[in-house]
Amino acid sequence: MKKQGKKIVVLGSLNVDTIQHLDKLPKQGETIHIQDLTSAPGGKGANQAVAAARQGAQVSFIGAVGDDANGRFMTQTLVDNGIDVSHIVTKNVPTGAAYIMLEADGNNTILVYGGANMQVSSEDVLAASELIARADLIIAQFETPIDATMTAFEIAKQHHVMTILNPAPAQKIGPELLALSDFVTPNETEAAALISRSVEFNQASLNQAAAAFEKLGVKNTLITLGEHGSFYKLADQSGMIPSFKVKAIDTTAAGDTYIGSFAANLNGDFSNLVQALTWASRSSSLAVQKAGALPSIPNFEEVQAAMQ
Repeated sequence: MKKQGKKIVVLGSLNVDTIQHLDKLPKQGETIHIQDLTSAPGGKGANQAVAAARQGAQVSFIGAVGDDANGRFMTQTLVDNGIDVSHIVTKNVPTGAAYIMLEADGNNTILVYGGANMQVSSEDVLAASELIARADLIIAQFETPIDATMTAFEIAKQHHVMTILNPAPAQKIGPELLALSDFVTPNETEAAALISRSVEFNQASLNQAAAAFEKLGVKNTLITLGEHGSFYKLADQSGMIPSFKVKAIDTTAAGDTYIGSFAANLNGDFSNLVQALTWASRSSSLAVQKAGALPSIPNFEEVQAAMQ
């Protein structure tokens, strides 16, 4: 895989993560002790932007923070990773936050406070129209308002810019946004919620899920499956990408690392699709071996060494 300097725009969330380390989740009504309490920069948007930047992409960010210490911290974190922050606006609400319950086996349960992320408007996106028009690709998730994503993807399609929609956290969306998305990248839980049917870890079920997405207007589907790897379906090809077996410490940013790495390395004509997906899978496997969301994301050289 050659290091690419693609121009990528991420429209997304900026959260400060508070991580509660515990043996297992409490049952309803149960009180348990937290083993450790840590904090780290995060948010799906920030994670995906940093993942792409660490793969050598030229990344710009559209988003919002509050006029507070967390907002300044998150903005500086992106700057430190070489990301253009000129389209991060300040809102009169606190910066977003996430509260992560991290179990001893590496699995996590996350509570998200949207804060300034949910104040990102179509007007904010329109102010970044020229930035989007010059990009090779734009990524968005559902930790910012759908109206803003619709506006961004409409601008992108007017200028033949590739679009990747990461529909997380899962929510029902109309066919208009799906039709503007070149790739839709849910995990199995999000996929099931979007198509209102269960998704199993086998080729037949995944093909049925892809067919359901196609009926909704989705051009290309990529379903991440955690330790089971990932599934892709384009118009003329489909298949499974295996995961790399490792001991997971923290899975918080695994999916975001996968998407950012994939976006940074995919050729515009999809000619290296399987290679880019395999590279993304390796990137994700490195991320889960470290604690924290954004701090765990590997750079290009680390993935390159792991692939050898």
